[in-house]
Amino acid sequence: MEMTVFRPPGDGPWPLVVINHGSPGSPAERKTMRPVYSQPSEWFVGQGYAVALPVRRGYGATGGDWAETYGKCRTADFYWAGLETARDINAAVTYMQRQPFVRGDKVVLVGQSAGGWGVIAASAAPVKGVVGVINFAGGRGGHLGGDTSINANENCAPERLIETAGKYGATAGAPTLWVYTENDSYFDPKLSRSVFDAYVKAGGKGDYKLMPAFAKDGHSFFGGKGGVEIWSGPVKAFLAPLQ
Repeated sequence: MEMTVFRPPGDGPWPLVVINHGSPGSPAERKTMRPVYSQPSEWFVGQGYAVALPVRRGYGATGGDWAETYGKCRTADFYWAGLETARDINAAVTYMQRQPFVRGDKVVLVGQSAGGWGVIAASAAPVKGVVGVINFAGGRGGHLGGDTSINANENCAPERLIETAGKYGATAGAPTLWVYTENDSYFDPKLSRSVFDAYVKAGGKGDYKLMPAFAKDGHSFFGGKGGVEIWSGPVKAFLAPLQ
């Protein structure tokens, strides 16, 4: 997998943040992806972390077959789709843990949208050394269940998303932070809260933060201009006991 790495000055070793990208709807967009999340990456480096941004299978320069499909809307298999995302995330973590400038026992997973869903899936069977997981606007199947000009969210199969979160939570260990906005058109507050509740009810450890509306669609607030100012407070508080 292609991977972009940022690090503070010096030799380290530093704790590691692995940032995981979302998934555009069209194959053409997936092929041209090279996410670097400049502002979030800069912020994490400023907190004393090395930052790795892997490009998963089926995206950008990594290429190959797209492994994260969940099939048709009505029968969406969000469980296995998430585990395939987690498979690439865990591979990136294992590789980075071998680098001399990384503290392999202090790894935090961060993901946005499909990447957020992937880090929650990874929390169900994490690589040793993962001490925390941060999910920004995570989920799958958004905008594919109806007309979003009429109703926000319109998820493929919301009941399957909720059920799958429970499966992940049943074996999860590391603490998690779930961050969403009031105007996320992919995963509205009612759905995102229901998914989180299922995860925690099954045994997962987590904290849910609903942030104010951001720009025209809060789904992009993690990497959007000015987004860092919104989420840095709760994220910094989450990271403090993990460092």
